[in-house]
Amino acid sequence: EVQVVESGGDSVQAGGSLRLSCTASGIIFDASDMGWYRQAPGRECELVSRINSDGTTLYADSVKGRFTISQENAENTVFLQMNSLNPEDTGVYYCAADLSRPTVCTHGSCNPGCFGYWGQGTQVTVSS
Repeated sequence: EVQVVESGGDSVQAGGSLRLSCTASGIIFDASDMGWYRQAPGRECELVSRINSDGTTLYADSVKGRFTISQENAENTVFLQMNSLNPEDTGVYYCAADLSRPTVCTHGSCNPGCFGYWGQGTQVTVSS
């Protein structure tokens, strides 16, 4: 059974930092593409960052230079370091594991192609 568990969400003031963690079990972690998505109230779900099994990364334009994705294969964990947070970063952050694998359709508009294994999300709230 695949399990994906996020942690690290919190309420912070603008300008603050948070580090999200996502631990995935039941997959071949170092061969998996991993990603962080966020769903903000009234907004489309968006890909925040992704790290592929070959180590390449990508970021949404809105977070470039502020967020950093990394992973620790020995711990089956991917991290999202978020600095210089602003209220527009508020939302539920979802971790998705093994993103290149077709799976069941979950998480609605965050996952229209039905790929990967998804966690339940962690709330990030940034106040001005």
